[in-house]
Amino acid sequence: MTAVSKVAIAGSGVAGLAAAIQLAKAGVEVDLFEAKPELTALGSGISLQGNALRVFDALGAWHDIRAAGYPFEGLNLRAPGPGAPIVAELPDVKTGGPDYPAGMGMPRPELARILLAHAQKAGANVRFGATVTGLEQTDAGVEVLVDGESAGTYDLLIGADGLNSTVRELIGIETKPQPTGMGIWRSFVSRPAQVVRSELYYGGPVYIAGYTPTGEDTMYAFLVEKAQDRSGVSDEEATRIMLEESRAYDGPWNSIRADLERGAHANYTWFTQHLVDAPWNRGRVVVIGDAAHSCPPTIAQGAAQGLEDALVLTELLVQSESLGQELWDAFHARRLPRAKAVVEASVQLGQWQIDGNRDADAGGLIFGIAQQMAQPA
Repeated sequence: MTAVSKVAIAGSGVAGLAAAIQLAKAGVEVDLFEAKPELTALGSGISLQGNALRVFDALGAWHDIRAAGYPFEGLNLRAPGPGAPIVAELPDVKTGGPDYPAGMGMPRPELARILLAHAQKAGANVRFGATVTGLEQTDAGVEVLVDGESAGTYDLLIGADGLNSTVRELIGIETKPQPTGMGIWRSFVSRPAQVVRSELYYGGPVYIAGYTPTGEDTMYAFLVEKAQDRSGVSDEEATRIMLEESRAYDGPWNSIRADLERGAHANYTWFTQHLVDAPWNRGRVVVIGDAAHSCPPTIAQGAAQGLEDALVLTELLVQSESLGQELWDAFHARRLPRAKAVVEASVQLGQWQIDGNRDADAGGLIFGIAQQMAQPA
């Protein structure tokens, strides 16, 4: 007996698809609504820590995801300037435990494709070009409106519809993402053979320059700068800006610039931060993932936290007999402190860079959070 038999999910990001997989596997009827007309994934690549990989295994998707990505151990720090010497080789905490790599990079579209395939194989009904526009709750259920028309009545609506969540707004939660003062350029490029793990450069004209391998022949490169209004920048201008801002960085950045000169696309987004205080639910509607919390990717835990939200929520829904306060109390006790720790640490790391604080114990903060994440959610 599960607490729910019919669930609606808004959003086809990692949190929404993970929830769909687990609920459908348990025999729950799942309808997932995605506003976009087809499966897309913004950005070029994604870094995944071990605790995210542990969730993929629980979903039954780890084998496929591992084959599509690039597992690695450790992190290199390089200095800007001629030769880009490696100044530190840091071990990673295996936050997923000994059975998984410390980290992995992969193309975002591939991750989205694999999770969608597993959701559909499990029996979830996924509708694209379908926007949740309203809801009406009663004691017995929640009626979900999609594109202004009723899609049916469900036991639960899960809002996994991202930073600018419509579901969050519909249930009256006023917390919204706020800019942190940093922006990031990203580009999907070829991987030089010497790049076998994530590498970061601190110093120079931007806050951070770095790259993460995503496959045998691919990686994504990024530059973190002071947030600026880049909304009117053309594709050609975006590539030119990334080229110019990267010129202080040597080593593998020479290969990255060669790809940019050949026309590799550059995209730009701002870092944001927010955390919805408990409760994340209002009756039979709950927000998870980026709808509930966001943070700069300074410790690469954003996707992992959304995945953990989905895993913990669906575990409780499947193991409980009713959708009552006891379930919600257990959910918030397991998720809110953990998400809060990640958001606060990620924001603090970025703020230290903005402030130019050279005395901050960034390594200690990162290690402490990693130790927390090594404990299952």
